Amino acid sequence: MKIWVDADACPGVIKEILFKASRRTRVPLTLVANHAMSVPKLQWVDLLQVESGFDVADNEIVKRLETGDLVITGDIPLAAEVVEAGGHALNPRGERYTKDNIRQRLNMRDFMDTLRSSGVDTGGPTAFSPADRREFANQLDRFLQQHR
Repeated sequence: MKIWVDADACPGVIKEILFKASRRTRVPLTLVANHAMSVPKLQWVDLLQVESGFDVADNEIVKRLETGDLVITGDIPLAAEVVEAGGHALNPRGERYTKDNIRQRLNMRDFMDTLRSSGVDTGGPTAFSPADRREFANQLDRFLQQHR
């Protein structure tokens, strides 16, 4: 099993949690981004820098994903591709995307996108909180305990 991170939009505090978990468990961790970023010098942690462009990082993750891998992403269409390919997806707020809930999440995302494109102010996501950070860390720990 390997952990892939859609790193361009991943909050720094989540990356730090992932680095600690990878250091503790030695599960390989790859951050995929279209710009350079700092990663710890550990043999099981690396950065895959891809070209800039729409969905380039997402496509690279899907291309390299193996059954059972975990992908950290807030991108619901990417999460849907991951789940369809036999991977696991977890968003930075600690929500697991599964075959049971991904269609509903995609439908809601598309509905909200339609509202925004018609001029409706839908607000945005709430600010990332310490509770979100705790929930992510708890879900990640549970996943690693179940799948290692």
